[in-house]
Amino acid sequence: MSEHFGTLSDGTEVHRWTLERAGVRVRVLSYGGIVQSLEVPDRDGRTADVVLGFADLDGYVTHPGPYLGALIGRYANRIAGGRFPLDGVTYALDPNTPPNSLHGGARGFDKRVWDVAPVEHGLRLTRVSRHGEEGFPGRLEVTATYTLEDGGALRFVYEAVTDAPTVVNLTNHSYFNLAGAGSGDAGGHELRLDASRFTPVDADLIPTGVLEDVTGTRFDFRQARKVGSGYDHNFALDKGVTKDAREVAELYDPSTGRVLRVSTTEPGLQLYTADQIEEPFSPGDGVALETQHFPDSPNRPDFPSTVLRPGEVYRSETVYAFSAR
Repeated sequence: MSEHFGTLSDGTEVHRWTLERAGVRVRVLSYGGIVQSLEVPDRDGRTADVVLGFADLDGYVTHPGPYLGALIGRYANRIAGGRFPLDGVTYALDPNTPPNSLHGGARGFDKRVWDVAPVEHGLRLTRVSRHGEEGFPGRLEVTATYTLEDGGALRFVYEAVTDAPTVVNLTNHSYFNLAGAGSGDAGGHELRLDASRFTPVDADLIPTGVLEDVTGTRFDFRQARKVGSGYDHNFALDKGVTKDAREVAELYDPSTGRVLRVSTTEPGLQLYTADQIEEPFSPGDGVALETQHFPDSPNRPDFPSTVLRPGEVYRSETVYAFSAR
């Protein structure tokens, strides 16, 4: 089911789609592929929206910085210096967080209107990213399929093909508060993360290139503990890149009993505790668990590759499964 959600300044209409299954309701916008709301029950069967979002289109246009619930591309996370080499050519990107490029540039996938069509229990979002868009090479045809599974899990499947060598790294940027959006600081949520290593960063949040052991550090979430604050870091998942989505994380809210389990094919996960989130939200209002390839991989040949070539198919899958205990 779709409805008119608003109109952009250039006259483009934005629509909102609603999916419901197994007690879960999700609303998705054609603008930015945004997950606007995600309602799930707690241990007593009471339903609440567990992602941060805005009530109207103007909220997303006026406050683009948090990337609330958005489909991120062409490259999720940061690329150092806003440039990268590929096949002997250095490509200059939009340095929207000078001097670096973040989440695909000033007009990444999160600020584009997608074509949306219903599929069984879900939606298929498509668009073509032209050659040179935000500096990235190659004409990229992208499909993102969002489905609600039988048990109420929300599944994202991203696919892309290109006509020239390029780099691709797609994710969803939802901020979760399992006590309910607007309920306050989510730092008391308990997180388990199957990652023995993380990628330390410099002052600009660019990886140093080292994979550091989490043992004895505040980055060790291998046993569930409170999330706290002060995180905007990529974790190297123990499973690495996999063909099928495997469970890598669990987020639990003791106050409501809601549980979020994250499964993915990706080798990394960015934990962001929203310490710099913009008004009208407050620091710590949500926790982002962004499945991804590593930040700055195009400049780090020892990191898992994000290069996509003609004839290949980029595919990434992530599942957010909800329950209560």
